[in-house]
Amino acid sequence: MAEIVRQLFAARFLRFVMIGGLSFLVDAGLLVLMMKLGAGPFAARVVSIAVAMLVAWRLNRALTFGSSHDGQLREAGRYALVAGSVAALNYALYAGLLLAVPACPPVLATAMSTLLCTGASFLGYGKFAFRTG
Repeated sequence: MAEIVRQLFAARFLRFVMIGGLSFLVDAGLLVLMMKLGAGPFAARVVSIAVAMLVAWRLNRALTFGSSHDGQLREAGRYALVAGSVAALNYALYAGLLLAVPACPPVLATAMSTLLCTGASFLGYGKFAFRTG
């Protein structure tokens, strides 16, 4: 039984990481696009991270965690709480890195801050946002 639980967890985490990779591409791609259009790296990241969070919610709901049993609106509220908290941490790490190392490319700072936040978001989404009981 423990082996089945471990395999299910591993499969869920793999789907989560794959969706996270796609969401990162949305985040980084939109960041680069907005900067090319004249936005600064801090303002552009606010928009790019918000869009990436929306993409991640819909895909994780459909493919990783499934929908919760108490309705999409409540689930969205819990997701927003977790995602907002993780996004705040992610943005703080991103901004801190750019301020501490001005030569750091914003996309690299995005990747580093996102990797550091992966575990917190997986646990928050799985235990709280998409809870089924």
